Parts: sequence; structure tokens; C-alpha cells
Amino acid sequence: MGCRTVSADAKELLDSLTSWDANWKGLRVVVAGMGLSGFSAADTLIELGAIVTVIDGKDDEKNQQRGETLKIVGAHEVLLGAEHVTSLPLVAGEQAQLVMVSPGWNPRNPVIAQAADLGIAIWSDIELAWRVQNRAGHVAPKWLAITGTNGKTTTVGMTESILRAAGLKAIAVGNVGTPILDAVREPVEYDVFAVELSSFQLHYTHSISPLASVVLNIAEDHVDWHDGFENYKDAKAKIYERTQVAAIFNAEEEVTISMVENADVIEGCRAVGFTTDTPAVSMLGIVENLLVDRAFVEDRKSSAAELIPLDQIGEIVPRHTAADAAAAAALTRAYGVEPEAVFNGLSGFDAGEHRIQAVARKNDILWINDSKATNPHAADASLAAFTRVVWIAGGLSKGVEYEELVAKHAHRLAKVLVIGTDTAALIKALAAKAPDVEVINITALAQSAQLSEPTGTDVMAQAVAKAGEIAEPGDTVLMAPAAASMDQFSSYAQRGNAFISAVSDLMDKAGEEN
Repeated sequence: MGCRTVSADAKELLDSLTSWDANWKGLRVVVAGMGLSGFSAADTLIELGAIVTVIDGKDDEKNQQRGETLKIVGAHEVLLGAEHVTSLPLVAGEQAQLVMVSPGWNPRNPVIAQAADLGIAIWSDIELAWRVQNRAGHVAPKWLAITGTNGKTTTVGMTESILRAAGLKAIAVGNVGTPILDAVREPVEYDVFAVELSSFQLHYTHSISPLASVVLNIAEDHVDWHDGFENYKDAKAKIYERTQVAAIFNAEEEVTISMVENADVIEGCRAVGFTTDTPAVSMLGIVENLLVDRAFVEDRKSSAAELIPLDQIGEIVPRHTAADAAAAAALTRAYGVEPEAVFNGLSGFDAGEHRIQAVARKNDILWINDSKATNPHAADASLAAFTRVVWIAGGLSKGVEYEELVAKHAHRLAKVLVIGTDTAALIKALAAKAPDVEVINITALAQSAQLSEPTGTDVMAQAVAKAGEIAEPGDTVLMAPAAASMDQFSSYAQRGNAFISAVSDLMDKAGEEN
């Protein structure tokens, strides 16, 4: 294979591909990854007439089925297996002109690194969607773009709900729900996309221009993928570039304010803040348990629009949920929805499973599933919502530190039950910052009690059983791991379901004994 860098003609060609109606025919593309976004990207490019080679390191049944489907619709080649992801393949005997990359492929992956060295354009499915949504006879939807370390999925769901309450054709896309390219190709003419964007997607996205954008919060996460926290922050900050109407920041996090100040936005774009405290002018915030708007009203200096009492949003509305609601309200008010739609969209909002989910309440002990708390920042928000906690924590740490989290919440920790296999950093932090709190390593206990390696479900069952023994009236048993799940579970959802099942079994057993 040659090592020729991309020509000026190839770059000019890609610059011209800004609509569905552009000439995509014959474009040589490698699609790296065959998950939902990769499959959708490949399918879209084939429909556009590109020559598409798809690669994935997993040669399993699911990928084989997806590969067969892509071959049927016209993929040039589907290459599955580890041997196909060590270097960039040729496409129809020539060098690729474009690489479409799935979120899991970091810049140091050999395929991606080689493409970058050769000067080949690397796009996310988000970048492709932004371009091909433009189509003759079709009005492209406006984009409300959402990122942050935590709260993205809740906020995008709230945003979608408010938009629909306003009577708009809206859909949540991106890193959640429907793959964005599937939504672009649907026969529905959507008014608005509520777009959840991960740092991975933003890293490979270059030209989107959302109507409004928000970085909800920033904390140390995915530092391994980005090769450092600064690179992670830089990827998140890209969401503000070219924002048209409102660049929305978290007034309680200076880093998001700096991101907005440094962003190259469209002329006339406003900086709008949100807070869980009393809002200043051009902010949304909370006054006496009421979400109010001082940004999108005529007389911002002396008045505010009342949007919704927090207790109308849900039974448990911790501070971070209130912040998510404020951000969603800001995004939708930037679009132009009325306060009534915000109220109707947020009333009784169901954040879904695994997000501050009340699982059971018995003997004045509350059991909470927050498996979605996959990093210290998310766990911090969960812990802050309760007074005295039996904390089930641990998992795959992703290189983060726990000292600050433990020190902040040591006073509310009754006991800590550690699950997961990558727990050294958490246990060390507990010993240093909460030396008086009893820590029980459930994984170690499960390993010593079994001849074979215990499953994640086994460990979770033992953690719940132990919590049932030690929790006292007034306690909250909080499963907020502050770590990823992939060491013992396939996903945070499977981990959450294991907790729910174990708590259900415990409640059933307690009922039989009474």
C-alpha cells in the first residue's frame, strides 16, 4: 500500500459535499466500526453512491448479520476481525478519500492514526448528518446541541419533551435514541433535532452550526480516550463553535463560561447562563423552588417568566436534575417555545431507568439505582441528594481519582460496599479521606466464597444482601458506582438491572419472613 498524502483535489471534493444533492458518487470511504452509528453511516453513504469499505475488529454474529445487510444494499467490502483493524485498507484498490469513524475509535487507533498522517478527512456520523440534511425541496431541522460529562441523556430527553409539548416535530438523536442519519433519512420533516453529543463524536465533528448549544458540566472523564483532560475539555468546547442564537453555559462552572468566551459563534449569538441558584440577568435559575427565566423575556432586568415548580418535575429532584431542567428550558426557549410548553414538557418527566431511580422503600430505608453514575462527577450529584448513605460503589475507574469525591461526602457515608474489579483507587481514597467509615470489599468476599470467578450479578446480589443487613431507618442505599460497568457487566443498564433484581428479591424475602 502506498503512503501518498491526500491531494488538493480530494480536499476540494470533500469541501463541496455539503448536501444530499452533492456528487457523492464514487467517493472512496472507509467506515470504521459497525455499531449503530457506523452501520447507519455506511448505509447512508451507499445510498448516496459512495464506494464503501466497512471494517470492524469483532467478527461476531451481530456484525456478520449487519455486514450481510450492507453487502446486499451495495457495500464494496466488509472486513471483520482483528487482522483488519491494524492498518487503513484500500478502497477498490485505491487510497480512501474519507474515513467515517465510530465513537469508540480513539485517535491513537492504528487505522485512525494512519488516516490522520496521510491527511485523509476523518468524520463522525454527526458531521455527515449535518451535511446531508440539506436537500432540495426539504427544510432542514434546527439543532439544539447538548454535551457535558453528566446529564446529557436526561437533558436531551427533557428538551425533546418540551419541544413536542410545543407541538413541534422533534426527536432526540446522536449519542442517544435514534441514530442521527436514520432520522435525517426518515420521511418525517422534523422541525428540531435535540442532539446529544459525546466528546468522542465532537472530536471528529468539524462544521455543525447549532441554533443553540450547551455544555452542562465538565469533570475528569474519558481521559484515557483523549490522552489527557485538556484534550477532553477541548473536544467538549467544540459544541459552541458556529452557534447561531444562544451559547448556554453553566454559571456554576467557570470552565463552561470560558468555553463560551473563547468560542467563534455566529454574529448576534447570545451567552445565556443557567444555575440552580437565583439567576442573574440573561440566566435561567431557581427561585423558591421555582424554575424561572430571566433570559428570554422582554424586560430581563426587572422580571422573569415562571416556568415550573421543581416538585412538578418529579418525586426526587436533586440539584443536578434541576440543572438539567434549566438547561433544557434554556435550549427550548432559545428556539422560541412558550413557558407553557416548558411546564407541560417537564411535568412528571420520566428520566428513565438507572438515573436516580427509586427502586424500593421499606422500613424507612430508600433504595436508589443510579447506575448511570459512571464517574465521580455523576456520583457527587447523587450523594449530595441524600443525608445518610450506604454507598454501593466501584467498577472500571477509567483512570480517574476519587479523593475529592470521598472527602466531600465522608460525613454522609454510613458504610461503603465496594463492587467491581478496578477498585484500588477508590479503596485508597476511602482510607485516606474517610478513615472512620467502614468499607466492605464485596468483590473480594465473593471471590473468597466461590471456587470460580463470581459474575457481576453475583457480586451485586451480595452487595444488596449486605446493605439490607446494615442499613438503618432513615438511610438511603445508593448504588452510584462512580465508575464504568464493563469490568463485570456489559453496560450500566445491565448493572442497574442487577441491582433492581437483587433489591426485588430482598424485598420478597423480607415479605415472606414477616
